[in-house]
Parts: sequence; C-alpha cells; structure tokens
Amino acid sequence: MRRRLARPSLALLFVAPLLSACLERGQSAMPEALAQDDDAYCRAGGTVAPGSPQYTSCRKDRDVQRSQAEARADRRQRDLGEYMLNHPDRM
Repeated sequence: MRRRLARPSLALLFVAPLLSACLERGQSAMPEALAQDDDAYCRAGGTVAPGSPQYTSCRKDRDVQRSQAEARADRRQRDLGEYMLNHPDRM
C-alpha cells in the first residue's frame, strides 16, 4: 500500500516546479529593474522632476510601449503555434 502512494507523490514532486512556471507567464522577469530603468530614462539626466506632467507622461508612454511589445511577442508566439499546427510537414 505504501508503494502505491509513493509513486504519485514522487511524480507530483517532479511536476510541481514545471507547473509553477506556468503561473509566472505574463509577468515581467525583473519589474524592479524595469521601473528603475524607466525612472532614469524619464528623468532625462535630471532635467525632469518626478511627479511633473512631463515625467508622468513619459512613464505612461513607456508602459504603453512595453505592453505593446509584450502583445506583439505573444501574437508572434501564437502565430507560430498555429503555423506549426497547420503545416506539420514543413517542420
């Protein structure tokens, strides 16, 4: 009886890290580093103060650019998957 429980438990032990990677999809790898990069970019060498309208507009623009880039990457990945499904003989 003990062997019957050991095998599924062992399988779950190996599969759990793989499944946890699925939960991370859609999140940036280094959100703090990206925020620091955006902050440095939008300060423009100290000429723009945080909280000013120019700074706020710059941060919004950077967020839009990042989300568009992620959407393009997701769309390319989806298109590649569809192509592979529709043309299995070309792979």
